[in-house]
Amino acid sequence: MRWLRSGSGIVFAVTWLALLMPAHGQGLRIRTGTPVPIEVKQTSEMALDYLVKTQTNNGTWQNTSYGQGPGVDGICCLALLSSGEDPNYGIYADAIRKALRSIISKQSETGLLSTNGNDHGSMYHHGFGTLALAEAYGAVDDDLLWKDAGKKGKTIGEALEAAVKVTLECQDQNPYGGWRYTPDAKDADVSVSGANIVALLAAKNAGIEVPDTNMEKMVKLLEQSTDDSGAVAYQVGSVGFAFGDSNARTSIACLSLAIAKEKEGKAFKATIKYLSDRIDQPASSGWPYYTRYYQAQALFQGDFEAWEKWNAMNTEMIQQEQGDDGSIGGNAYSTGMSVLSMALNYRFLPIYER
Repeated sequence: MRWLRSGSGIVFAVTWLALLMPAHGQGLRIRTGTPVPIEVKQTSEMALDYLVKTQTNNGTWQNTSYGQGPGVDGICCLALLSSGEDPNYGIYADAIRKALRSIISKQSETGLLSTNGNDHGSMYHHGFGTLALAEAYGAVDDDLLWKDAGKKGKTIGEALEAAVKVTLECQDQNPYGGWRYTPDAKDADVSVSGANIVALLAAKNAGIEVPDTNMEKMVKLLEQSTDDSGAVAYQVGSVGFAFGDSNARTSIACLSLAIAKEKEGKAFKATIKYLSDRIDQPASSGWPYYTRYYQAQALFQGDFEAWEKWNAMNTEMIQQEQGDDGSIGGNAYSTGMSVLSMALNYRFLPIYER
């Protein structure tokens, strides 16, 4: 159902199907959605055009607020995939293939997705790069992926399996069962861990094996980092949960627990209440795009009515921030994150399924 055809008509395809089926209340509405608001569609299309124009020939994006590498490439690739256009023959197909080739080409021999193709990369880059591979797996045709590249590289499945293997190995050697900036870190924080947890959960949903023991460690890490108010600590094992703005960390924990099917747990209920009670508060001034990216998904997974209200406010803010060139925040990273914060209106990425 996801890739019905290229062009603007795809936005309404699932909605028309919903009209032909018997009504089953809000559950069906959440799964299929309503017609995408025109302001979301126009803003997203301008932003995606900007990403296509600023992508380099080798598939990466440069001059972003977070440097360049598989993490930024993964975020921009996910934004392109989230449009619902056919990823193999649609208007963004070439850009998607170039981004995926860039991510795969920078995979080290051990499987780490890094900026320089070595084993000393950032686990942020690895996490978002792995997520992009997981969401592209099964949707992007491997026969077309390398067709115009002049060489033959790994398939998406091969690269994803190798990336997941590294992610699990890093978690297994970490005393907290989480992740930090470097692959061999012995401490952990919720932010870096969140990037890799969501990637693992997406890979698991795609059919890649993730052992139950690793799933249990993920859930334990998030539960231990969450206090009764729903505030989430930055560094695992630290104190002072409510120090600073917890919206991003709470959103990460809430989303991860939802995808891990832990909605009946105390930690999930605390985090979704924390977020639902604060939907009218602006995102952190330091990391607004990062916060909105996770907050959109957490609210959608946990409180649909709260998400609807927040989504309208978020769309208005993004419209105000969008430049004449289509960028949001002035660079590829912030533009990609902003598109993804609105992408629940389309609901095409597998990770967005409830």
